[in-house]
Amino acid sequence: MATEVIQRKTNLQEHHSFEMSSSVQRTSQTTKIVGDDVFSRESSSAVESFSMVSHSFEIPPGESIPEFLEKPHPLTAPEGDKAVFRAKVQGNPKPTVTWKRESGIPIKEGSKIFFDSINKEYVLKLESLTSDDADNYKCIVSNDHADIIYTVSLHVAEGQEKMDFKKMLKKRGPPAPKKKEKRVIDEKEMLAILSKVPKKDFEKVCMEYGFTDFRGLLKKLKEMKKKVEVEAVRILKPLEDVSVKVDTTAIFDTILELKDPNTKLIWLKDDEPLRIQYSLGKYDTKQMGTKYMLHITNVNESDMGTYSVVVGDKKMSAELKVIDEPLKFLADLQPLKITERQTAVFEIRLSKKVPNFTWKFNGKELKRDDKYEIISSEDGLTHTLKIKDARPSDMGEISAEAGQLVTKTELFIQRTPIKFVRNLKNVRVKEKGKACLDCELTAKNVTLKWMKNGRVIERSKKYTMTHEGKMAELIIDDAELNDSGEYMVVAMQENDPTEYYSNCNVTVEERFATVKSGMSDVQAPTGDPAELCVVLNDERVEGVWLKDGKEITDMRGIQIVKQGAVHKLIIDKMGEQFEGKYTFRAKGAESEATISIADPPVIDLSVLEAFAAHPVTVKAKQTAYIKVPFKAKPLPKVTWFKDGIEVTEEEKIVMERTNDHALLTIKDCVREDSGSIMLKLKSDCGTAFAQLHLNVVDKPKPPQGKVEFLEKSGKCVKMKWKAPKDNGGKQVTHFIIERRISGKKSWIKIGEIESKHTTFATDKVEEGKAYQFRILAVNSEGLSDPLETEEIFAGDPIDPPGQASQPQVSDVTKEAVTITWNPPAQDGGSPVMGYIVERRKKGSNLWVPVSKELIHGTKHKVDGLLEDTEYEFRVIAVNRAGPGHPSTASNSVVARDPIKPPGLVKGLHVADSSNSSISLAWQQPDEGDAPSGYILEMRAEDTKEWSKCTKIPISGNSYTVGGLQERQKYFFRIRAVNEAGVGEPIELKEGVLAMPPPAPPKFDLSARLKSHMVVRAGTALCIHASFTGSPPPTAVWQKDGIPTRGRETITKGKDHSQFLIHSTKRFDTGLYRIVLSNDYGEAYYDIHVRVADFPRPPTNLSLYEEVPNTVSLKWDHSPDIKEDGGAHYVILKRDTSTATWFTAAEKVYSNKYTVTGLLPGRKYFFRVIARNDIGDSDPLDSRDSWHINKDKELFNAKMKEYHERDWRHAPHFITPLKNHAVRRGHDCTMSCAFLGNPRPVVTLYKGNINITANSKFWYNSTSGVCTLVIPACSTKDSGDYSILIENELGQEKCNCTLTVYDKDDKSLLDSVTDSLQKSKHIM
Repeated sequence: MATEVIQRKTNLQEHHSFEMSSSVQRTSQTTKIVGDDVFSRESSSAVESFSMVSHSFEIPPGESIPEFLEKPHPLTAPEGDKAVFRAKVQGNPKPTVTWKRESGIPIKEGSKIFFDSINKEYVLKLESLTSDDADNYKCIVSNDHADIIYTVSLHVAEGQEKMDFKKMLKKRGPPAPKKKEKRVIDEKEMLAILSKVPKKDFEKVCMEYGFTDFRGLLKKLKEMKKKVEVEAVRILKPLEDVSVKVDTTAIFDTILELKDPNTKLIWLKDDEPLRIQYSLGKYDTKQMGTKYMLHITNVNESDMGTYSVVVGDKKMSAELKVIDEPLKFLADLQPLKITERQTAVFEIRLSKKVPNFTWKFNGKELKRDDKYEIISSEDGLTHTLKIKDARPSDMGEISAEAGQLVTKTELFIQRTPIKFVRNLKNVRVKEKGKACLDCELTAKNVTLKWMKNGRVIERSKKYTMTHEGKMAELIIDDAELNDSGEYMVVAMQENDPTEYYSNCNVTVEERFATVKSGMSDVQAPTGDPAELCVVLNDERVEGVWLKDGKEITDMRGIQIVKQGAVHKLIIDKMGEQFEGKYTFRAKGAESEATISIADPPVIDLSVLEAFAAHPVTVKAKQTAYIKVPFKAKPLPKVTWFKDGIEVTEEEKIVMERTNDHALLTIKDCVREDSGSIMLKLKSDCGTAFAQLHLNVVDKPKPPQGKVEFLEKSGKCVKMKWKAPKDNGGKQVTHFIIERRISGKKSWIKIGEIESKHTTFATDKVEEGKAYQFRILAVNSEGLSDPLETEEIFAGDPIDPPGQASQPQVSDVTKEAVTITWNPPAQDGGSPVMGYIVERRKKGSNLWVPVSKELIHGTKHKVDGLLEDTEYEFRVIAVNRAGPGHPSTASNSVVARDPIKPPGLVKGLHVADSSNSSISLAWQQPDEGDAPSGYILEMRAEDTKEWSKCTKIPISGNSYTVGGLQERQKYFFRIRAVNEAGVGEPIELKEGVLAMPPPAPPKFDLSARLKSHMVVRAGTALCIHASFTGSPPPTAVWQKDGIPTRGRETITKGKDHSQFLIHSTKRFDTGLYRIVLSNDYGEAYYDIHVRVADFPRPPTNLSLYEEVPNTVSLKWDHSPDIKEDGGAHYVILKRDTSTATWFTAAEKVYSNKYTVTGLLPGRKYFFRVIARNDIGDSDPLDSRDSWHINKDKELFNAKMKEYHERDWRHAPHFITPLKNHAVRRGHDCTMSCAFLGNPRPVVTLYKGNINITANSKFWYNSTSGVCTLVIPACSTKDSGDYSILIENELGQEKCNCTLTVYDKDDKSLLDSVTDSLQKSKHIM
């Protein structure tokens, strides 16, 4: 028989992955018998391939990528049969397993995909296979780190064709050689053999065994198979005998394959049904897949027997044996040592359960309470004792008793070591100060002792020791220098031999003081108290008192008092023994003062009475001694007065003062020295006066007045006068009258009259002669000076002319002066013949005539003068009787060329000012002669009167006016002055305020006034602004252009202002501005304040699908995202079948995101949360769930023909890359979506450089979505980016531009924003 072999070639399939791939192809052979011909063909190719896609560059410790423990195997199954793929996997995080067809066609409906929890396998089960099910199937195992894909093939063999024996007979070839027949006992055994061989070998096997009734056997074999197929129960694992211990759980299990899953199982014990429902948990049945179990809890000897399960027509049985062990402790209790306050745990396990197990402490049974927790396991074998918060009193014997069994052990408790939460710290203290040493321990009940330099300190007035709770304190009062040293506190506790200590050093520094208020000299009256007081800056410093350099030891009559920092020395009654220089001396300080007696001056009353009764009389030209005794201490100031005018010491007057009297000596007394004399004694303690009268006796004064001639005839001359004004202290007895003829020098006595008469007449005259008379007063001391008359004529006389008027200067040069005058009013009875002009230098008594001849007229130019010499002039009229009296001297005049008065002062301005003074400056006037000084005047705003600023003219060109009232306005004017006169005044245009120089407001930026502030909601916002300006500017705070009012507290000063909100809220965010203004300008400063709070949630969440099996989310931005540079979004998803939310994405900065990795056929809810440094906002949830549709295609089961579709196509982008603009330091995420079959290879470029393998960039490609993340963008990352996708059918490329900008680059940001808005892409 000829055999023809027909071979059919199949193509190998290639699988691509990013990391690794492998494939294996195996070929199977199928043989078909037709008549005597045998056709053999290569009918299928078994495919196995493995690939992996890695997501993580680094895998954290403890985690791993997925891996196959058992891989699925390629299958070949006939039509109508079933195919089962199984896989075991592992990985951390736990991987997910999905099944797919390589062709992209969905797995047909009715297939079962489940997890076998018994065998720990993932199963894909395909029922009723058809030729359409033939394909390569992928098992995809995924976790966060990688995707692994194992691909295996499923081949569906065609069904067996119906044999046509006629065709076989026609094509029968030559007879085959006979083989040796195998003998078969019966037909049943033959059927068993045929059931184990393939259909294609039936005829061959029958011929081998010599069975010729092939059709009959085939018919019976089909009937036998049908009988097997209708079998309702298939036992895969029968019941088995079980042996268990008492009080444990016994489990019977069997594995069954049931045709009808609703078939009931009946459990029996010794052929009696178990009443499981009423067993109170004794019996329990469970099912796990095809495994059926019976649980028997708390087994005892009565449970032994035969247990059976009846299902359908099948029954299985097994024996239960119960093993009873003797009661014993499986382990003895062990001694336990723990630290105080911990929980002591004792655990013991028994070999079997007992009803009366007890715990005892020192023989006393323990009961469950807050202190003791007693626990028994569910099986009653393990017993636990917990002693909570163990203390030293809990140390002792712990025993466990179960029936007659007893085990004991000891519990040891170690005291918790004492620790110093806060150790002693080194202390430096001044002498006499207080040193405080404190520490904090971890325990309260401790015993403390304090030590200094290794010696224990006992409680005393110096040492105060306190111990309250965990705090310990040692206070050293009035610290001395010898208190310096090392101090230690030692803590001890019961049942703990360890001593715990903390030490420190105390340094006592010598205390020095300074005098805060020194002593002043003290004067006190005798018998009154006196006090010295000195104040130091330290009340703990002591001092000593000294008198005249010696320390005071004799305290009689003296008190020394110390009141804090005030030191006093008090003298009870002042006396001479206490006078002297007193010194207070302390460390670093010293003060001195003098104490003296202060008695007021006193003059004895008898002396005063004597002076009042008897005046002091002395003769002229003798010396008068006036002595007044007194008592006073200190010596008073002596002042003498005469007739109310203070007497000053001069050549003839000498004033002396001794300890007990005052002496006034007047030498060469004259009558004018007579008068009232007063002595004034004055000291700080009081004043005393003495009044007396001094009478100097002398000859009388001349008679008074001009002699009046009552008669002047040729026969008699009668005259009249007045008595002397001063009689010389003695009575005038008479007057003597004398006469002389004009032109003669001798006087002749012509008469004498009594003092009571003051008229006298004589006839001893001749007509027409001129006579002169004189009168003398006479007393007991002698003759007075005479009173002389003018010359008179006996009869009609001719008198000299009267006085001319005072000469007036009409013109002055350096060589000559022109003067004018008026004639005398009386010519004396004879016309004026001319005038005599005289001149003299100012200050001289010598008058010099200017010419030898009489000057005619009333004007004369006097020349021959010395330049710059000051002169005076007078005029004497002359008539026939002689020259008259000279005129009054003219005003003095300097011989120099004429001088002009100064003009207006220039440039009067304010040079400087303060709160109490104003400085003015000016320039010399341009007009007139140079000024010799300036007169500066001022007036306050509220007065109209000008007052001079100085008593004498100001010599310089500037002056500072002091003593002004702060912020009072003053007006000023100034005039220049010289010898020619005073110039016109010039006044400042505006008043000047007594304040610093005007200056516009200006902020003091050295105080670190911030322009941007971020505060957390609920905390305080404090803005402190310092500034300058004169006058002090007014500060106004604004928020967003509106003056603030309400919640803030504003503190204002001359040079600062503070804005405070105690508890900020979100709406306090804004632009704060402080506006400064005064009369000279305005300034402002802006502070951008952002109050950070939990962000407000986004709004208007919408869902839509751009890429199959993904969901795109879009929402409106939270208002806080734009304000907070660190704010972002978190995307979460939740399957409707669970209540747990899972994070889909973090750090999303845009308001759009595409969620991938969703399972088809599932429903999902989505949530968006805004997050910043403070926390999360309220969530924004999708209202309705989103359903991920399955790809469904209807298949007609009756279709016999299927034309395979070519699913391959070239790659293309369905969502290309978009341009991005990112602030420097932020992450940039680019994404695009594409389709392509076979799966395209993705390559990333920056410019023309391949960056796919660059570790700086994070790259992921899953389910047709490619994501590129550039972390912490810098300006170097700016540029063009592109993604190239390609497969064997073609390629496509898309591009985008990334712009990285700085925070302050507003122009670039605006341009980028405009371009993005035009492309309808919102960042």
